[in-house]
Amino acid sequence: MTEKNKSLPTQRSSKTDIKQFLSNANQLPQRKDSRQSNSARLLFALDATASRQPTWDRACQLQGEMFLAGSQLGGIQIQLCYYRGINEFHHSPWLDNTQALLAQMSAVQCLGGYTQIARVLDHSIAQQQIAPIQAVVIIADAVEENVDLLCNKAGKLGLLGVPLFMFQEGFDTGVRHCFTQMARLSKGAYAAFDEQSASQLTELLSAVATFASGGYQALQQLQSASAHQLLQQLDT
Repeated sequence: MTEKNKSLPTQRSSKTDIKQFLSNANQLPQRKDSRQSNSARLLFALDATASRQPTWDRACQLQGEMFLAGSQLGGIQIQLCYYRGINEFHHSPWLDNTQALLAQMSAVQCLGGYTQIARVLDHSIAQQQIAPIQAVVIIADAVEENVDLLCNKAGKLGLLGVPLFMFQEGFDTGVRHCFTQMARLSKGAYAAFDEQSASQLTELLSAVATFASGGYQALQQLQSASAHQLLQQLDT
């Protein structure tokens, strides 16, 4: 749909995006048992095409926050997914510690190519049919696929009870339109960030891991502490 054009006018609305993300996430359905013996499962998908190397490196530094948040609520398993190059799509095993995920991520070099978000969604549906997934995170800066097709697949995930957390790097309006629709149809949430607000990824990833591990009540508790503190910082 859109090409990766960094010269497009930007809409700097990250404060509103983060607040909307937290507001939407607060309305997500509560898991029946936030402390069940089996670890929650979170699928963590990133665009690994050429322009993404700086954010990939940043995500490597932040990925431990998801395990930290999940471990406080009974544990979490994370599967790394990424696409790059000419039709390359990869996923890791389900990992239960930050060292294993970091090792997987550190071995990846970004490579030019078109987006493959549809493959992420298809893979998420397939994984949900094997064992429940509590959340899917997708971090990307472009959409070069049919929007109606992506929205249809997002809606299927919503029917399966799997919310999408769509995090957009940059403020391309076409990408924003697609990602917000996908988030809405899956009963998930959307947020945008750029290099100046990328530190917000820490709070966002922690919030998703908290929801995946503990559901509505755990996320509500986060809002009254860490997330509330984030909002105060954004308002200054």
